Amino acid sequence: QVQLVESGGGLVQAGGSLRLSCAASGRTFSSYAMGWFRQAPGKEREFVASIRWTGGSTYYADSVKGRFTISRGSAKNTLSLQMNSLKPEDTAVYYCAASVLFSTTSYYTRATQYDYWGQGTQVTVSS
Repeated sequence: QVQLVESGGGLVQAGGSLRLSCAASGRTFSSYAMGWFRQAPGKEREFVASIRWTGGSTYYADSVKGRFTISRGSAKNTLSLQMNSLKPEDTAVYYCAASVLFSTTSYYTRATQYDYWGQGTQVTVSS
């Protein structure tokens, strides 16, 4: 069984920063990409950022581009999301996900491309 565990969420004022982390445990697996998604109350889960291990390419939703940075951790299947200049509209539960789908061209922006998901961590940005 593979488990992804997110950490680092919390309450922050608008303009502040948070850093989310994600670590995999359990059965060994090889992922080809990992990503972050978020879901606000009453809304669908949406793509935030992804990183493809081959080449290290990163992709961002337009709403977070220039403010968020996705990066891989030092250990295999670990991931971080540095979030700066946070806005109230960034308030959501943030999910980490891992994909075992190999692709050198995909941006990994669709939830259906991911095989493993964390339980989520709450990020609340107050105005």
